[in-house]
Amino acid sequence: MLSERGSFMKGMILGGVFCLVLSLLGSFSSVTESKTEDHHHHHVKAASKDELQQLSESRLQELNNQLQISCVIMVQPKNLVYWAAALDTWTKHCDKAEFYTSESSKALEAIDLDEKDDWVRLRKALKHAYENAGNIRWFFVAQPSTFAIIENLKYLVLTKNPEQPFYLGKTVKSGELEYVEFNGGIVLSYEALKRLVNVFQDEDKCPERQSALWKLSEDKQLAVCLKFTGVFAENGEDINGKGLFNSRSVDSLISESMDQNPNNVVKGCCSDMAITFSSMSPNQMQVMMFGVYRLRPYGHDFHDILTFYPPKGSDND
Repeated sequence: MLSERGSFMKGMILGGVFCLVLSLLGSFSSVTESKTEDHHHHHVKAASKDELQQLSESRLQELNNQLQISCVIMVQPKNLVYWAAALDTWTKHCDKAEFYTSESSKALEAIDLDEKDDWVRLRKALKHAYENAGNIRWFFVAQPSTFAIIENLKYLVLTKNPEQPFYLGKTVKSGELEYVEFNGGIVLSYEALKRLVNVFQDEDKCPERQSALWKLSEDKQLAVCLKFTGVFAENGEDINGKGLFNSRSVDSLISESMDQNPNNVVKGCCSDMAITFSSMSPNQMQVMMFGVYRLRPYGHDFHDILTFYPPKGSDND
């Protein structure tokens, strides 16, 4: 009798777990299938030089004046050297830069979210960025080991309407889910972020705490929640279709290009309008700052139509 009861209980437990997994899979499938009819493109490119030349000078200046980027950098005290490097380098070019930490640090100033879970911390940071956006309509989310060239990001989104839902970066697929890799940086328009913050309130569609049996990384969970609102991951590319967001470091990409494209290493490596490089050491970030913002070949003029000036009063390179 005891043996039969034990077998019955085991069957009940296994059956319950099986039903839970099926329920989660069904929920996940419904997310991936929802509102796909609203999504007509997967590749977002900057306006070409010809397209910009068709705009009046007053319209270009209007777009330039309106375009501001709020940078959301997710940090932890254990990554203090990366945090300090990001603070001292590329984030100076953001119109607004906020560092969000898992716990307070006496060394550097940041918004203390008092949260260990990566997904919950990201939710809190994005909600705070949205509620304190002011007139800013574009948001760039990054890790402290990512190096970003904010002027190139502004060029990418210059003619894009932030009242439309944009969710940009380096897209990858995991099963049926297409998402933007966090280590390459994530770009959200105001409309996309507004929809995301709204869906945060729906625990069925976008739970704050994930099941231990079905735990996704924060970038995948972000994509799942955004899909419920009709917002889909899109790959940022240059005019030639080359990716602008890199989830690897410059030296890694160049080393690969030396093997695969020995006769044209630089062109084979990266877009000359690249926006991000990832897995960068603090020393590499300082080298990038020198190369991008200080080093100039005499006599070269790129004849750019617009100039994106750094924020007024910023301690800028």
